[in-house]
Parts: sequence; structure tokens; C-alpha cells
Amino acid sequence: MTLWGMVLFWALVGLAAGQALAAIKFIRTLRRARHASTPAGPCPKTAVILCLRGSDPFLTACLEAILHQDYPCYDLRIVIDSPEDPAWKIAEQVATRCGAANVQIRALTSRRPTCSLKCSSLVQAVSELDASYEVIALLDADTVPHRTWLRELVAPLADERVAAATGNRWYMPESASWGSLVRRLWNAAAVVQMYAYRIPWGGTLALKASVLRGSDLLDRWAHAFCEDTMLYSVLRRSGHRVAFVPSLMMVNREDCSVGSFYRWVRRQLLTARLYHPAWAMVVGHGLLVSLAQWIGVVSLIVALAAGYGLAAAWLLAGMGLYWGTMAGLLAAMEAGIRRMLAARGELYGRVSNPLQVSSLLRVGAAMLLTQAVYPAALLSALFLRTVEWRGVRYRIQGPRGIRMVEYERHAAGGEVKQTFQSL
Repeated sequence: MTLWGMVLFWALVGLAAGQALAAIKFIRTLRRARHASTPAGPCPKTAVILCLRGSDPFLTACLEAILHQDYPCYDLRIVIDSPEDPAWKIAEQVATRCGAANVQIRALTSRRPTCSLKCSSLVQAVSELDASYEVIALLDADTVPHRTWLRELVAPLADERVAAATGNRWYMPESASWGSLVRRLWNAAAVVQMYAYRIPWGGTLALKASVLRGSDLLDRWAHAFCEDTMLYSVLRRSGHRVAFVPSLMMVNREDCSVGSFYRWVRRQLLTARLYHPAWAMVVGHGLLVSLAQWIGVVSLIVALAAGYGLAAAWLLAGMGLYWGTMAGLLAAMEAGIRRMLAARGELYGRVSNPLQVSSLLRVGAAMLLTQAVYPAALLSALFLRTVEWRGVRYRIQGPRGIRMVEYERHAAGGEVKQTFQSL
């Protein structure tokens, strides 16, 4: 039993060291971003595309923020699922209140059965743009951009080698529910993986219009489940790259339950399975880390119960070192994000710090819960053939084998009416 304890100790040390190296590189990138000044100089004409279905909790804040950008030449193109969708009234009210003349609101006119609603909306919005637009920026309704968001996002595209620029999200909800805490812990690790594997995030993403027009990306979107994860492979084949903009770590303050987190993360993993070459590494790493921790916990319980003191000491040291390393890395990342928020004038008010002394036991339990929910979602994503996203059900038959099988239109008053079904 002592030998087993030693083997697990060194396995956990190796895992901690590997993850620490990747996280430290990301943390250094965040620190460099704190000292970067707001990009100045010429600004290419840009179309910001926002695809909506339903009234997201922070939709009003998102719309108000995107209409007050420190950027001289941009238009906001909003594509909404239908005129009866509750997002339509919100978008019109905000545009009127802001006196915005650079907003166009359109209903989605062609719901392609071969892709997601979001991809249908993007294909429609991009197809309607004229040749004067040099950059196309994508935004999600749960992103509340600061005033220089668009300048920072477009700036890397001045490099001829860069065809796309992206940020990422960081969860800082006011709630300390189990679901929110698990999502917060999982996402902290996920952003490091996305940085390492060059996985773009569609919630803050800019593309050179010339590269988009000169590629088959619109056709790919017309047969795809998501728009962002595939970009790394598509652009790499054409000799371009995706730039990560560390100053564009966008804070999300939404709450969630453990169940909604599971469904959400399973869908995120599905997109990686379908469209990213690093999927096998994502699966291997996720299962290895979870398995090592649970084997360590079970072995520790057995060693303590059987009186194997030395084995228990090795196991306790390994688990303590691993979790202590993860907590330290999370603290460093959290501190970097908070400094960034302070620098751009965003207050985080009542947002709790997950690493406060009073919360450590709860965080430890959440770490274990994360290592139960995440591998379950990972295994499910391996075999997932149908998925629901915002009330729409899709059948997944491969990267280009997306089929919409059930569609429900949001109607006035909050009720839902079924208007489409395809088998």
C-alpha cells in the first residue's frame, strides 16, 4: 500500500507541474496586458454582428455597451430569431434610447436545417454586408464590452499573419451557488486550455473580411453547429493565425445550477469534438486528471481505514500538493482579472472571491464535484448524437452533418409555439 501511495503521489505531482506550466504562461500573458495602452491609429470599417434568441439577463447592458464604443466607424447588425422574440423589443428600445443611427435590426429569414440557428444568422448577416467592411466582429448577448473593446479586438488584425482575434470569458457571479462555483472552477482551467490550443471564443471575436470572403467559411457555417471552434483549423490551412487578446477577458456574472452547467459544458465539449484537432488531448487530459484525483481520494480513505499510516501520508501529501497548486494558480488568475477590471473601470462589487478563508471548505467540495460532473459531460460528449440549444433540438451526424429536428419560436408574452419539425 505504501508503494501505491508513492506512485499516486508522484502522479499527482506530475499532473500539478504540467498544469502549472500552462497556467503560468497564461498568467504572464495577463500581466503583460495590464501594461498595454489602448490601441490608437486608423480603424478599419467594422460590422459588429449580434445574433439573438430570447432575452438574456444582461442583454440590455450588452446593447448599451456596444453602442457606446470608442471606435469611429462601426455598424451594429442584429439578427433576431423572429419579430415576436422578446429580444426584438429590447433591442428597439435600447437603440431608440441611445439615439443610435448605426444599428440595423433584422429577423432571421432562413432557418437552415443544416446548421444551428446562430450559424444561420451569421451567414445571413455576413451575406448582407457590402465590400466596404474590412472587419467583422462577433459578440454574444452575455458579453458586456467596455468602451475600448472594439479597438482592442481589431488592433491585432493589423498584422498580416493574423486573420482573427479573440478574447475569452471569466465567470464572476454574485451568487455562490454550487452550479456557479463549479462553472467558475471549470472555466478557469478551460481558458488555459483554450489559450494553449488556440481555440477562439465567439463571444468576442474579430475576422478580417477579406479572409472570410476568400475562404469557404460561409459554406462551412451553413453546415455547422458552431462558428468559432473550427476557425483554428480553417485559418491554419491558409497560413493565418488566431491572436489571443488578453485584455479582452470578459466577465460573465450569470448564475447557474449544476444541471444547467452540465448541459452547457457538454455542448461546449461537443464543439471541440466536432471541429478542433486537439479533441483527443482534451479528452485524455480531462479523464486522466479526474481519475487520478478520485483514485487518490478513495485510496486515502482505504489507507486511513486500514491503518496504513505511511501510505496515507504519501496520499495526503500528493492530494494536498495538487489541490494547493490548483488553488494558488486560480488565485493568481483571479487577481490578474480583478486588476484588469479595475484598470478599465469595471466594478465587481459584491462578487465573492472563491478563495477566501471562509470559503475554502466549500471550494474543496466544489473541486470534487467538478471532477465528477466534468468527466461525466466529457464521456457524454463522446457519444452525443442529439443536443438541445435554446429550445432547438439538433441531430449530430458529424462536423458537416448537423440537422435541425425541432424548432420552437419564442412568441410575445413569453409563451412558446412550435412552428418547425423535420425528421
